[in-house]
Amino acid sequence: MTKKFKKQVLLGAAFLMATSAIGPGFLTQTALFTSQLLASCGAVIMISVIIDVFAQLNIWRIITVSGKKASVLSNELLPGAGHVLTVLIVLGGLAFNIGNISGAGLGLNVLFGITVQQGAAISAFIAIIVFVVKEAGTVMDWFVKILGVLMIGLTLYIAIITEPPMKEVVTNTIMPAKFSWTAVITLVGGTVGGYITFAGAHRLLDAGVLGEDALKFVSRSSITAILLASIMRILLFLAALGVVMKGYQLSVDNPAASVYEFAGGKFGLKIFGIVMWAASITSVVGSAYTSISFLKTLHPYMDRKRIWHIIFFILISAIIFIQWGKPIVILVWAGTINGFILPLSLGLMLLAANTKRLSANYKHPLWLSITGWAVVAIMLFTSIKTLLEQIG
Repeated sequence: MTKKFKKQVLLGAAFLMATSAIGPGFLTQTALFTSQLLASCGAVIMISVIIDVFAQLNIWRIITVSGKKASVLSNELLPGAGHVLTVLIVLGGLAFNIGNISGAGLGLNVLFGITVQQGAAISAFIAIIVFVVKEAGTVMDWFVKILGVLMIGLTLYIAIITEPPMKEVVTNTIMPAKFSWTAVITLVGGTVGGYITFAGAHRLLDAGVLGEDALKFVSRSSITAILLASIMRILLFLAALGVVMKGYQLSVDNPAASVYEFAGGKFGLKIFGIVMWAASITSVVGSAYTSISFLKTLHPYMDRKRIWHIIFFILISAIIFIQWGKPIVILVWAGTINGFILPLSLGLMLLAANTKRLSANYKHPLWLSITGWAVVAIMLFTSIKTLLEQIG
C-alpha cells in the first residue's frame, strides 16, 4: 500500500465516520438543545467533544492493532459478547437508518417538491448504487468526502449571516448559565455511540490498514473524524444561536429547518434541503456499511454476501419508513439509545486491549486506558441518570 493511497483511505475513513454521525438526528438535536440552552450549549458541545475524542482514539487504535473487527475481538475476549454487541449495533443502526432515510426524503422534498416518501425511495436507490458499482470502497470514500465538505461549507455560510454573539458564546462555554447531562449523553451518543465510532475503524481494516505501524496514521484519522463532525455541530450551534437571539422561535417539529429558513428565507430553506439530504444519505451509507460489518460473527455466509445484505438493510429501512411515516421519536432518541451502547462497546475494547492473549506484544498507553475507562464511567452514569429521569 503506497503512502498516498494510505492517506486517501485514512481521510475516507475519517469522513465516513464524521458523515455517519452528521445525520438528521444530529441536525435536529443540535438545533433543539441550542434553543433550550442558548449560548450555554457551547459547554455541552465542548464536553461532548472531549469525550468523543477519548472514546474514538481508544476504539480505533485497539481495533487497528488487533486487525479484528469489534464483534470478533469481543467474542474472543468473552464468548457470546460479540454476538450481543452485534445485535445491539445492528438494531441501533436500523433505528438510525430509518431516521436517515426519512431525512433524505425530507431533503429532496424541500429541494424539488416531491413527497417525502418519493424522496426516500430515490435516496435509497442512490445509496444502493454506491455499493453495487465496481470499487465500491473507493466510491464510498469519495461520496462521503464530497458531500461532507458541501454541507460544512453551506452551514458555515448560514452561521456567518446569522451573526451569533461570540462573546456570550465564549463566556458561557467556560461558565455555562445552564447545563444538561441529557444533552451531553445525546450528543455523544449521536457522534460516537452505537455503530458510528466503528464506521471508520472497520473501513480501515477492510482497506488493509492494521498493525502497530499504522497507529500514527490511525490516531490522526480518528481525531480528524471527530473534528469534522464537531466543526459541523459548532457551525450549526452558532447559526441556531444567532437565529434564536434575534427573537425567532424554532419549530418544534423541525428546529434545524427553522434555522436555515429564518437565516436565509427561501434560499436558506433550499440550503437546508441540500444539507439535510447530504447529511442523511451519507449516514445511510455509513449505517448500512458498518451495521452489516458486524454480522460476520454470526455466520461466515454474512461476510461472503455482504453487499447483498447491505442492500437488504437499506431496503428494509426505506420500506419501514415509507409504510410507517415520519419516525420523529426515533430521530429524537436515536442518539440517546446509542449513548447507552457506548459504555459496553468501549469497555469490551479496553478489556481486550489489556488482555495479553489478545493483545500479543502491544501495550495500550496508560493515559488512553485511564481516559477510556473515565468515558465508560461518565457515559454509564449519565445513561442511568437519563433513564431514571425519563421513568420518573
